[in-house]
Amino acid sequence: MKKGILIFTLLGLTLLTGVNARKRLVNFPVIHNGDLIFQTSQSAQSKAIQLATKSSYSHCGIIYQEGDKFYVFEAVQPVKRTPLDKWIARGKGGHYVIKRLKDADKVLTADALKKMKQVGETFTGKNYDLTFEWSDDQIYCSELIWKVYQRATGIEIGKLEKLSDFDLTGDVVKAKLKERYGNHIPKDEVVISPKAIFESELLETIIDK
Repeated sequence: MKKGILIFTLLGLTLLTGVNARKRLVNFPVIHNGDLIFQTSQSAQSKAIQLATKSSYSHCGIIYQEGDKFYVFEAVQPVKRTPLDKWIARGKGGHYVIKRLKDADKVLTADALKKMKQVGETFTGKNYDLTFEWSDDQIYCSELIWKVYQRATGIEIGKLEKLSDFDLTGDVVKAKLKERYGNHIPKDEVVISPKAIFESELLETIIDK
């Protein structure tokens, strides 16, 4: 009798484990090298970026896998790799969205990914660009993504804009502009926003969690 109960118990645990494994596969699609990840940053400038660009998302990075771990290559202070779980935990509410090139299987070959990492290395350690200039001296998050992809694959993810294209009328935005630029706001500066990349027709959403 006890032996029969033990067998049924083990069978039940086996079936439960199988169900849980299937749930994990459904809820957590496979993340690929080169995927892009977005979050609402809790940094001091996040609210200004959200208001100016009319977007919930204010920070982004590129995901790479090394061994069995995932990292986010991002422009913070300085440009660096951050473990994926720590990157997610930094965002507001732990919410994040992962997007991928629609034709990633064709574009992101081993050679292309290698070149992306090589381009990325030229930015590693550089300071975060607080004034959002279109030079390589310093760099901000969406600029990093755009330049790595464009220089490694020729693909431009997101439409380049000018600072004047954003809504600069809000008090929060005005205060941040005053802090960064004083009375000389470079409204003709070329910029790429997290929103422009997020809304690119070249991308598809893989995870929204």
